[in-house]
Amino acid sequence: MPGIVHVVDDDASYLSAIQQLLEASGYRVATYASAQQLLDRQPDDSKGCILLDVRMPGIDGLELQSRLTERGSKLPIIFLTAYPDVSITVKAIKAGADDFLIKPVGSEDLLSAISRAITRHRNVRALDGELEALRSRLSTLTSRQRQVFEIIVQGKTNKLAARELGSTERTVKAHRSAIMDKLQVQSVVDLVRIAERLGVLGDKDGPDAAG
Repeated sequence: MPGIVHVVDDDASYLSAIQQLLEASGYRVATYASAQQLLDRQPDDSKGCILLDVRMPGIDGLELQSRLTERGSKLPIIFLTAYPDVSITVKAIKAGADDFLIKPVGSEDLLSAISRAITRHRNVRALDGELEALRSRLSTLTSRQRQVFEIIVQGKTNKLAARELGSTERTVKAHRSAIMDKLQVQSVVDLVRIAERLGVLGDKDGPDAAG
């Protein structure tokens, strides 16, 4: 399934029409007559997007966006409004909205916006998952292995690393082999890429303990 679209709008007829369109396009749809309903149900943050009206009784669209951000929600938000206002659009986009559409919006434009939002969300989640996996592997290094790792990714040879650590070149080679096993890589180039992705190259405060 391409994802769940959470539609928040106080217009019941509009909710029904949007639900029919999206379900016919292969999406699962959850509808909410108010922002509070969505907050109460706490939708799954793993996939999908939120299609959100701006002007609603009670909690309006911008306030809901703010509350979801406070809760740590990563679901992309596409705003819909029949009352375009530049200042509101700017606020929504600055606060992280994925798109801002004006009613009535054509089916093709709406479906394209939803597809872009869900694709971006999936890509971000995939990247976050990869980074978390890399951080987890990096955390398995001993203090000495972490020191060797940080020296090697700076482009220094085993000989220079050994001199810097007061160790032997053979010991450094053994540490490097263990590091590559733990990080599941085949080359120093791969180690450098991991260091770049995790920001280790700019980290000058490696562990001080010897292994």
